[in-house]
Amino acid sequence: MALLTDLLNLNLTDSTEKIIAEYIWIGGSGMDLRSKARTLPGPVTDPSKLPKWNYDGSSTGQAPGEDSEVILYPQAIFKDPFRRGNNILVMCDCYTPAGEPIPTNKRNAAAKIFSNPAVAKEEPWYGIEQEYTLLQKDINWPLGWPVGGFPGPQGPYYCSIGADKSFGRDIVDSHYKACLFAGINISGINGEVMPGQWEFQVGPSVGISAGDQVWVARYILERITEIAGVVVTFDPKPIPGDWNGAGAHTNYSTESMRKDGGFAVIVAAVEKLKLRHKEHIAAYGEGNERRLTGKHETADIHTFSWGVANRGASIRVGRETEQNGKGYFEDRRPASNMDPYVVTAMIADTTILWKP
Repeated sequence: MALLTDLLNLNLTDSTEKIIAEYIWIGGSGMDLRSKARTLPGPVTDPSKLPKWNYDGSSTGQAPGEDSEVILYPQAIFKDPFRRGNNILVMCDCYTPAGEPIPTNKRNAAAKIFSNPAVAKEEPWYGIEQEYTLLQKDINWPLGWPVGGFPGPQGPYYCSIGADKSFGRDIVDSHYKACLFAGINISGINGEVMPGQWEFQVGPSVGISAGDQVWVARYILERITEIAGVVVTFDPKPIPGDWNGAGAHTNYSTESMRKDGGFAVIVAAVEKLKLRHKEHIAAYGEGNERRLTGKHETADIHTFSWGVANRGASIRVGRETEQNGKGYFEDRRPASNMDPYVVTAMIADTTILWKP
């Protein structure tokens, strides 16, 4: 085993110019990340310099068997925290051989919104709070919970320390450092309200890069839990009953919101979000109705509300934003399994481009 570890940790830069590129894409369910590796002749930092590649879409639910080739377009490069050296992770999106985005390619539509001159001028910033739950591998029961039973009620676990309250910190800390190594703008982590549940935050990130960074952060987390023999779930309500669900609160601001007088721009944007509440909810993650009940720091899924410092509202505006008269707001509706390409682009579209 020691030799195996040595081989895994081989530094290729000592013996070859060649690097390994791990191409990552999103599979047919919209949440299943897939990846495969290829050798390249030397280091690459520009995704446009990377070769396109292909995969068998019939094995990922994205193409029929008689015409199964799907083409991968490299879109963003990150350093590989697993292989290290000059090796890279490559976030890709998916196209037909004719160059059309396949139906599950949500990045392409988002990129069109973010490249719109009116959106680009506003330089939309995002901070995404990704919650997730760690599960014991063979029984799909939260990490640290007694098998077939329940821990004590919520209260002691949020941002907790101690072996009886905090479960999986080694995984969480490994993920934090791996994301920083990769070049993801991860801004923090914390233990969540339900034991075995955690959160990491990505941002501030501008435009399409927010989606790229969240997806690669999810990929790194799944790879680390694979090593640890633990399962990660992004289900928005993994345990029914009196337990917090898991969300992906999305913090958002534009150039106009960050300037003096920005509070009025925020209020106008929130009013537009209210008018499209149903459309946003429909795009904010599967199973979100199990989480958005009006309890456990959520607003009821059928009712739009907003308020200053109110964590039971659909949209929360920070107290500091109100005092400064400018800043950002938080959309608390997205579920933990939302697609960040869809959510970030939809918020920009509604608040900047859409004319009621």
